[in-house]
Amino acid sequence: MPFEPKDLAALPIFPLPGAALFPDALLPLHVFEPRYRELVRAVLASNRLLGVACLKPGFEPEYQGRPAVFDVFGFGEVVEHEALPDGRFNITLRGLGRARIIEEFPAEHRFRVVHAELLSDLPVDSAVAGAWQRKLASLWAGLASELPEAVRDLRAITQGAETAGAFADRLAAILASEPSETQALLAERDPSERLRLLTQKIQQAVDVLSGQRDSSSRLN
Repeated sequence: MPFEPKDLAALPIFPLPGAALFPDALLPLHVFEPRYRELVRAVLASNRLLGVACLKPGFEPEYQGRPAVFDVFGFGEVVEHEALPDGRFNITLRGLGRARIIEEFPAEHRFRVVHAELLSDLPVDSAVAGAWQRKLASLWAGLASELPEAVRDLRAITQGAETAGAFADRLAAILASEPSETQALLAERDPSERLRLLTQKIQQAVDVLSGQRDSSSRLN
């Protein structure tokens, strides 16, 4: 079923700590809480669209209620699901885009529903974005031997990413780990800035690796 912006007028969300769903990424989830089992059943019976909103720090005391979430989040479509005998689910989401919460509706279900607006990428300066992509590719080549085999080939990871924004999102889905950096990359609408942030992260990893190699050389 094709996505339309009007589908965000009443979108169920799955609030999670440190989670992010980037466009075109796959996110597997194991769903076990009763309220989120209800959420999955409702989503599967409807258009299969679901938002993944990151909980703000300090959510723990309010977790069973409606703790605050960041207003920018990723949403996607349930492309795979497995209903387990005890009522739990395994689902896989495919990211479709970014959205911003306009308002959250009063509770009618045990899960949460928001009215959101679609967020598109800002116009790209192709020269700036291209420079960051080349820098990133150069750094990745130096780091590749230390990466898991599945992500060593940058061209394979970014195959089909036709825009700078899509290129950045492919890498963000792999590289982002800390909740703060994940949310920063998700909320950033400027593809060139996302590329800059990712290049900075890779540069830091290269610098650490270089320091380790230098220490090893001195010891030998």
